[in-house]
Formats: sequence, structure tokens, C-alpha cells
Amino acid sequence: MSDQDISRSPDGQGFAGDLRGPEQGFPAEQIDTSRPHPARMYDYYLGGWDNYEVDRVAAERVIEVHPQIRLSARANRAFLQRAVRDLVAGGIRQIIDIGTGIPTSPNTHEVAREIAPDTRVVYVDNDPIVATHAGARLTNTEGTGFVLGDVRDPKAILDHPVVRELIDFDRPVALLLLAVLHFVRDDEDPAALVATLADALPAGSHLVLSHATGEPYEAYAPGRTDVTARDGVVNVYKNATATLNLRSKAQVEPLFGPFALLDPGVVRVSLWRPDGEVPSAEELNNTIFYGAVGRKD
Repeated sequence: MSDQDISRSPDGQGFAGDLRGPEQGFPAEQIDTSRPHPARMYDYYLGGWDNYEVDRVAAERVIEVHPQIRLSARANRAFLQRAVRDLVAGGIRQIIDIGTGIPTSPNTHEVAREIAPDTRVVYVDNDPIVATHAGARLTNTEGTGFVLGDVRDPKAILDHPVVRELIDFDRPVALLLLAVLHFVRDDEDPAALVATLADALPAGSHLVLSHATGEPYEAYAPGRTDVTARDGVVNVYKNATATLNLRSKAQVEPLFGPFALLDPGVVRVSLWRPDGEVPSAEELNNTIFYGAVGRKD
């Protein structure tokens, strides 16, 4: 693959392998710093530095009304790592990670390659600042690639030359949609977007999905929702580049479509095959993400 094969540009192109270097980066004017971006806010929750003042101000407003948001972000990241290890241990060697966010080590390919060094990973995100970091932290090794794309246009992702170069759609693929579909509105039909992606994947493929919720954890607060915190968080994201659309467990489960849920089903992310002590009911209540893994038969 040559530099001419895949360019790095904000028109939906991407890059793979060692196609990197500052001369190929996005110009600063392509990065919207006038409004907070969910990927950069999430980076702040995780303690990262790849964010702007507008992101930090918005994130602090979220923390003010829901101080446990950082707990949720860490729990979601840990869920991703457990799910990737589980799937790669089961034979998966290809991963498409949509909505990857600002690189945070260990990244998906690093986790996968602890088990299988030949695992191929394509990262997808719609924020150009993610792309500026991808060359140094995600695609600086053979078998990884990055696409500037949006889950709302799944066909463009599937048809992208980087995806077609790295992913063999005749072999099982792990599709990762971690903390991304809650930024898709109901009228944008998140289930249909997942279905389009699923149609391209062969039997034996898996979906790893997490989604924010405003529901209480029933064992801790039966029938009670902290409306003030929920509405406060949602209101902050109204001014971001994508709105936050919280969904219930009953609304999250249908998003899996043709992917049959693996045990233990849709649960708070900390409860998905934990490798340590199970959190308390209060901590689970404060962890706002549901998560699950499904398999396409």
C-alpha cells in the first residue's frame, strides 16, 4: 500500500499501517472547537489531556450534576477490554471499532494482540482530532487502520478502502459500538444502522455494544429515577456536537437485531463477566452504561 492509496483528509478518507506524519494531518480549522464534542468530553472523564476548554467546561457541568460519570467511563472502558479479550480468545481476529474516541491505552488492538498478535483492527470516529492522534497511537503498526466516518452512514464505513483493505468479510468480525448509539436520535433509527452493519458480517461475527441509560439499577432504587441528574446531563449535551439520547434496557435490547445475546445479556457494564469483585448496588446504580455482547448465527 502506498501513500497514494489512502489519503488522510476530512472528506471521509482514512489511513492504515504506517501512513502517518504531521504533513498528512488535518488542518486546525477542520476541528470544531466552538462546541463540546462527546469524544473529547469522554477523554476528559478518563483523565486525558486531548480536549479543549469548551470540552472541559461542559464535562465539568456533567460532573457537577452526576459526579460518578468518571466511574461510568472507567467501567465502560473495562467492559470493552474484557469483551475484546473474550472474543479474541474465542477466535476472532478482525475488529471494527466505531466511535473509538480519543486513543486511551490500552487501545483495542493492544488488548487484542495480548492474545493474538495477528488481530486486525479498523478504528472509526467522526472527530478529526481523533484522526490527528490515530497515526501515532492507533495505526503505527501493521494491521491497523483509521477511518474518519460516522455510524449514521454505515454504508460509507463498510465501503471505505481502509475497511476493505484490512477486513475480510468472509471471516467473522467483532463490531464494537461502545458508548456511541446514545448519540444517535430515535429519528435516525439506530436499530437500522446496526442492521446495515450486521448485514455485511458473516455468521460467527459478534457485536459489542454499550449504551447510556437514565434508568436506576433496580436492586438499589426500585422504580426511582434521579430526574435532576438525568436531565442535567442531557441538557449539557444539547449544546454539544451530538445530543445524548438515554435509553432503557428494554430499548437497548432490540438494537442487537440479528445478534443473539450471550450470557449474561444486557446488564450494567460492570456485571458483564467481571474479572474482579462485583460492585455494590449503589456503585452499579451510579454506572450509567448498559452493555452486552451478541453473536450472529
